[in-house]
Amino acid sequence: MVDQVKVTEKEARAFAEEARETGWSKPSFAKELYLGRFRLDLVHPHPRPTAEADAKAAKFLEALRAYCSTIDGRVIERESKIPDEYVKGLAELGCFGIKIPEEYGGLGLTQVAYNQALMLVGSVHSTLGVLLSAHQSIGVPEPLKLAGTPEQKAEFLPRCAAGAVSSFLLTEPDVGSDPARLASTATPTEDGEAYLLNGVKLWTTNGVVSELLVVMARVPKSEGRKGGVTAFIVEADSPGITVEKRNAFMGLRGIENGVTRLHNVRVPKANVVGGEGKGLKIALATLNTGRLSIPAMCAGAGKWAMKIAREWSSERVQWGLPVGKHGAVAEKLSFITATTFALEAVLDLSAHMSDEGRNDIRIEAALAKLWASEMACQIADELMQIRGGRGYETAESLAARGERAVPVEQLVRDLRINRIFEGSSEIMRLLIAREAVDAHLSAAGALADPDSDTKAKAKAAAKASGFYAKWLPQLVTGKGQVPTAFSEFGPLASELRYVERSARKLARSTFYGMARWQAGLEKHQGFLGRVVDIGAELFAISAACVRAEMLRSDDEAQGKAAYELASVFCAQARLRIEKLFDALWDNTDALDTKLAADVLSGRHVWLEEGVLDPSEGTGPWISHWEPGASTEENVARRYVPSTRKDT
Repeated sequence: MVDQVKVTEKEARAFAEEARETGWSKPSFAKELYLGRFRLDLVHPHPRPTAEADAKAAKFLEALRAYCSTIDGRVIERESKIPDEYVKGLAELGCFGIKIPEEYGGLGLTQVAYNQALMLVGSVHSTLGVLLSAHQSIGVPEPLKLAGTPEQKAEFLPRCAAGAVSSFLLTEPDVGSDPARLASTATPTEDGEAYLLNGVKLWTTNGVVSELLVVMARVPKSEGRKGGVTAFIVEADSPGITVEKRNAFMGLRGIENGVTRLHNVRVPKANVVGGEGKGLKIALATLNTGRLSIPAMCAGAGKWAMKIAREWSSERVQWGLPVGKHGAVAEKLSFITATTFALEAVLDLSAHMSDEGRNDIRIEAALAKLWASEMACQIADELMQIRGGRGYETAESLAARGERAVPVEQLVRDLRINRIFEGSSEIMRLLIAREAVDAHLSAAGALADPDSDTKAKAKAAAKASGFYAKWLPQLVTGKGQVPTAFSEFGPLASELRYVERSARKLARSTFYGMARWQAGLEKHQGFLGRVVDIGAELFAISAACVRAEMLRSDDEAQGKAAYELASVFCAQARLRIEKLFDALWDNTDALDTKLAADVLSGRHVWLEEGVLDPSEGTGPWISHWEPGASTEENVARRYVPSTRKDT
């Protein structure tokens, strides 16, 4: 069995810290928000695309919409596969190169247009959106655009744009969000011209059908070689690569996700992206914009859910009234509609900021992913409740008895993975919290380091006192307490004043937490998670208000409707924020931690009596793998013919 890479908690944290981008060369709206500074000027006026970019996008989206109307998502759901002809049609439209520059054969469209495309194809079937996003958001194109050499871009980007599906291979059977334990290796050959890759990768989305792979593997340290986790571009049909399994899931039927084994796979050194040891930095930089694909599909799901909820709630009559006129259902309709407006607002603002390039959006993109994935699941659950038994029934069953084939239960299943994909909600909260307290750690350094000595802590305290002496007074008062502030937003001005006041309150709360727990703050994940969630809601309110004002400036009538939607959303978000603020200090965190420890120790095993566990004896909790050649059938396949010039 392969030797597992063993690391301590401290080593794992240090590894993750080394991989994160530490500099802030550009401003960040969300970073400032967590520091108690409401920088509305960074997001208002709402950024817009150029007229040329808008026209190009509109032309493409019109053609894509026409093609998508010919695709039957029920076929994908029934057969658990995307038909080859569907993928070929998408490739011919240029869907695999939406953001790839035109000089490399792509469409050269914006992040905004890309998101709109994902919303559209995802509304036909979620798996289509996953196919395109796994290829372009985290597959070969994005890492090459960020860190590839001119030669690498010239060789691989035209192939990606032409339909060579790509995938990203990081996760292993025993490695998820903790890459310090990565076990796959990349050993330099004796002549120094290549590497031999060995390892097993789990949950390789698109891996079953990929032509190109981004593989993360550890180069061993040696004399004159730093080594470390490194990114490689690998031909998926290279000798030694075997897709051993195609995994099946609760939702996303049709996803080509597998288990990929690499055994002595020779990769030329020219295929190293960004240099040895730079793999995780590249991966994190890729995700800064790559994560926006998830809120794009969540916003699309919200739009569809709103349509179904509206139509059904008007049609279904109970006790003499359409169900939508009953208060219990009206509340759900209001939540779905207002939240969908905010989902699109958060998505579009983040995407426009990405295209504009004026701001560092690493926190905004992470917040968009976290918040959208959580809210979309709530929307789907409320839609199922509105539909009742018909929401729980499959579309195929509904159609079989002559009713409209509305796949609500499919939506619930398909959306659920988004709270896990590309960083679970729990991991996202920790990542965002790290960025949110970055200024404090820079100022107070050793105070928050459990291993620092008394002398270092004293020095850090002196440094921190200077920072806090200047920063804390800024949190006492601000524009949020001025009745006329943000008056250009009319009835939404009070919402922005609320954001400003709440941002200062959030910053003060974060400071109190650091003062109270110091080095132990990182252990209080419940507290940090609530801090992050408050910031996410404040970001969403800001985005909703800025979008409403933009729409009002374009069209007075639509703007009035947008203002009404934003107002309702803000009222709902305020209630969630106030609950989160209360829970910062009034919660069951200590009780939960103690009970969890008791559960893990086996103290409450008696409570499990009276049931059977059908999974007993079926296999280990985590599969083990051994290096070597595969002994299983290769289940890899291709949608389109190879784009390699030598084939």
